[in-house]
Amino acid sequence: MKLSGGVEWALHCCVVLTAASEPVPAARLAELHDVSPSYMAKQLQALSRAGLVRSTQGKTGGYVITRDAGEITLLDVVQAVDGASPAFVCTEIRRRGPFATPPEQCTKPCPVARAMGTADAAWRAALAGITIADLVASVENDSGPEALPGIGSWLTAGPGPR
Repeated sequence: MKLSGGVEWALHCCVVLTAASEPVPAARLAELHDVSPSYMAKQLQALSRAGLVRSTQGKTGGYVITRDAGEITLLDVVQAVDGASPAFVCTEIRRRGPFATPPEQCTKPCPVARAMGTADAAWRAALAGITIADLVASVENDSGPEALPGIGSWLTAGPGPR
C-alpha cells in the first residue's frame, strides 16, 4: 500500500488544528511543517472538499477542524486526499494467454482478487478504527500534555519572533 505524501501532511494538520483556538492560515501550517504553502493549500483544499476542515476568509481567516476529533477517522483523511478507490484493481489477466479462462467461466473474482480485496478491506477497517482524537492522545502520551497546546499557541500567534 502506497499513499501520497499529502496524506501525512493532512493527518498532521488535522491533529494540530485540534489545538488551535482560532482559524489557522494555510501559510502558518506550511511553516510549522516546513512544506511549501501551495502544497499545504492543496492538502487543506482536499480536506475542505471532504468537509473535514472549513476555511474562513478575512484578516483572521484560516482553517478550522469541522467536527470533534473523535468523529474523524484516518480513513476519512486518506479518502479525502487520495480518493476512495481500492488499492488493487483486477484486470482479469486469467482471461489472457495460452491457458486463458473463457469469460463465461469467470463468474466470481479470482483468488488473487479475493485475497487483495480482503486485504484492502482489512486495511480500510484498521484506518476507520483510528480517529484524530486517538492520534492527539498518542501525541500527548509521547510528547507530554503541553506539546499540542504549545503548537496551538504558536499557530495562532502569527508571524514574528517567538
